[in-house]
Amino acid sequence: MERTEFKRIHLIALGGSIMHNLALALHDQGIKVTGSDDEIYEPAKSRLAAAGILPAEEGWFPEKLDDRPDAVILGMHARPDNPELQRAHELAIPVYSFPEFIYELSKNKQRIVIGGSHGKTSITSIIMHVLQHGGRLFDYAVGAQLEGFDRMVKLTEEAPIIIIEGDEYLSDPIKRIPKFHLYHHHIGVISGISWDHINVFPTPELYREQFRIFAELTPKAGALIFNQDDEQVQLVAVPRNPADINYIGYTVHPHSIRNGKTILHTKKEGDVEIQLFGEHNLRNISAAKEVCKKLGVKAHDFYEALKTFKGAAKRLERLGESDSTVIFRDFAHAPSKVKATTEAVKAQYPQRKLVACVELHTFSSLNKSFLPQYAGALDSADLPIVFFSPKTIANKRMEMLTAEDLKAAFQNPHLQVFTDSAALQQHLVDMNWQNANLLLMSSGTYENIDLETLKKAVL
Repeated sequence: MERTEFKRIHLIALGGSIMHNLALALHDQGIKVTGSDDEIYEPAKSRLAAAGILPAEEGWFPEKLDDRPDAVILGMHARPDNPELQRAHELAIPVYSFPEFIYELSKNKQRIVIGGSHGKTSITSIIMHVLQHGGRLFDYAVGAQLEGFDRMVKLTEEAPIIIIEGDEYLSDPIKRIPKFHLYHHHIGVISGISWDHINVFPTPELYREQFRIFAELTPKAGALIFNQDDEQVQLVAVPRNPADINYIGYTVHPHSIRNGKTILHTKKEGDVEIQLFGEHNLRNISAAKEVCKKLGVKAHDFYEALKTFKGAAKRLERLGESDSTVIFRDFAHAPSKVKATTEAVKAQYPQRKLVACVELHTFSSLNKSFLPQYAGALDSADLPIVFFSPKTIANKRMEMLTAEDLKAAFQNPHLQVFTDSAALQQHLVDMNWQNANLLLMSSGTYENIDLETLKKAVL
């Protein structure tokens, strides 16, 4: 199957993290790239400017399409009534969502898609690290900036495989189909299912249904690799035609913890010390190993590469450490991620006090009816803290929350609630950090808390 040749492409909502990376990847391939957005922030702004493809001004300009590019790629941030999109329809220019376009350019490749409510970025990045370590040729599309990779997207003609982080969120504002349904995987992974994105999937059943569809899209002679310990995954990864499809369940990699270090136990390689930790990451390693095995990577090579893997950015990332304290930052914000991350840090350092602070920042996490999903999520912390910004709730036009709402939802009588980032910062600075760790969990910025100042004070 030949891939479509594109010489000129226009991106609507160019400034998003994955969209500007796609623009740069296309530019790298010698394709003429134009684009628009009504807001472009750093680092996208500088990176697009350096490549010479930053729009002269922000906003939407339908006349940019009058010279008829070969295709338009529509970002999720654009609205259905976007004037450039309307112009593209008038001129009958093909319009793709991000996943449709990735599929278009990888029709002749083996497609590996990693799906799941949690762990997808980590699994994807382990696979990419192992393949790169082994000198393998591969394309990729991943949702975070990974160490050792300049871009979040790479698209070439030569690579025989593409590794894709398969987000279950909607592909674009018009078709409203989950992204991971549109990549048409040969090898699929489901790392776990935990209700999220309630603005799009208002019930847990509707959310789980998206993963059932993904599982059923696995083709003949394909493989579905799934977390066999997750009850929700078990409901969707039911082998319906085991003669046609390879169903592979995985669990926590055998291991032990010695002096704050995680040691993997393997059959042939003996004990392997790694830099990752936490039960959720030991599952992620098992998932990545199964994928790599399918791609012909030998166990010895997998473990050799794993020794040098430090983890994805903002995934249990060490912001700093002293003899008695480590500060971790993690992207965790959904209930299952908050619980797994908090448990991981406590299990790794059982003798140290753990201060775990989560920012509620997304539509789901600030929704009163969703909050009970957080019950017990911070129970492993010695001092659990929740921060939210009343301004964010007002901007999202949602019902205001109270400290009592949060204490009831988390079902934790020790929970401390902050709504002012300066007060939170001062509270953390004033604490005694002897033999204590700090875990910061958020997909936001705690209203621009000064991490450098905090780091210096704590360490």
